[in-house]
Amino acid sequence: MDENLEMRVSALEKQLYVTKNILSFEEASKFLNLSKSYLYQLTSKGIIPHYKPQGKMIYFEREMLEEWLRQNPVRSKQQLEQDAYKQTSKLIKKNSNK
Repeated sequence: MDENLEMRVSALEKQLYVTKNILSFEEASKFLNLSKSYLYQLTSKGIIPHYKPQGKMIYFEREMLEEWLRQNPVRSKQQLEQDAYKQTSKLIKKNSNK
């Protein structure tokens, strides 16, 4: 298959996932860009939110996957410096009021 065509199909698939609320196991694997075996490990260990309506097939809610992706954000160096400055300012203000 032409590489350009593959890229276009991949882009269309990603747009499809944005419009769906419930994703199948395979769709979730592609949406998260995770291998199926790793995604299965995450579900079997209860690390990622999922549904098993009949105890066999695994489904995912897209919004919950997006929330899961956003956990444990890594703050930038600039954000950390700003937080340190704010905390230092609060401590200085608190100590000067004593």
